[in-house]
Amino acid sequence: MDELTKLDPRYVTVSRISLAASALPILIAAFVLEGVDVLPFGVVIVPVLLIAAFVIIRIPLRRFEARGYSMSEDRLRVVRGLLFRSDTVVPFGRVQHLDVDQGPLERAFDLATLTVHTAGVHNASVRLPGLAHENAVAMREEIRAHIKRETV
Repeated sequence: MDELTKLDPRYVTVSRISLAASALPILIAAFVLEGVDVLPFGVVIVPVLLIAAFVIIRIPLRRFEARGYSMSEDRLRVVRGLLFRSDTVVPFGRVQHLDVDQGPLERAFDLATLTVHTAGVHNASVRLPGLAHENAVAMREEIRAHIKRETV
């Protein structure tokens, strides 16, 4: 099939920051557990720190490597998944509407998520995170122009 386009490399950094924020409560709990002096020092915090470091450093990179997309004249293909691979093809003729979303972290790194909503019930929305904002907007406009041509 088509050669896949990789996501923006800043997606890895945003994913790492997001995972670090998610791991923070667990790290705080481990530090508190260490502070009660029930177990020898390091029995809890060392494994928790090692696991958190592995997850924060490695998982976003693996997700980045496992994701990609390609856009042709009449369809968008989105590939994702580490354990469970998903290869979704969205024909532009099925597109109902398009969204370009940015959270605060994505906005800080000038990234966006393109969401393509299709006619259908099962998997009616396809999300493509990790795009440079200007690329997401350009893709949205290109798909929108194709939809306009079909309806005219």
